[in-house]
Amino acid sequence: MTISKRIRHLRQSLNMSQAEFAKGIYISNGYIAELECEHRRVNDRIIHLISLTFGVNEKWLKTGEGEMFFNTPGEKLQRMASLFSELPPRFQDYAMQQIEQLLKITAQKET
Repeated sequence: MTISKRIRHLRQSLNMSQAEFAKGIYISNGYIAELECEHRRVNDRIIHLISLTFGVNEKWLKTGEGEMFFNTPGEKLQRMASLFSELPPRFQDYAMQQIEQLLKITAQKET
């Protein structure tokens, strides 16, 4: 299966139209249609956007190897650590603050 076919398969498994899928990654639905029909080459930016937005394993998207989605907490943590390490230090601090705020909100909702 080509990367274009994997994108179509992913979109269909999410029960999304081309327009909905495209809107999720901030591109036009025509662009998605061209990707799925292999009239456009899938670039790393699109792969990264799809992965981040829909929780898709980039390796699966690129090669078809592994699972489509990150399923286990370990996989999610590994992905999060990889993304975190790509951020400049000031954004790492911001990300940590946001995670701490989410934990506070979660704790408040549970009480």
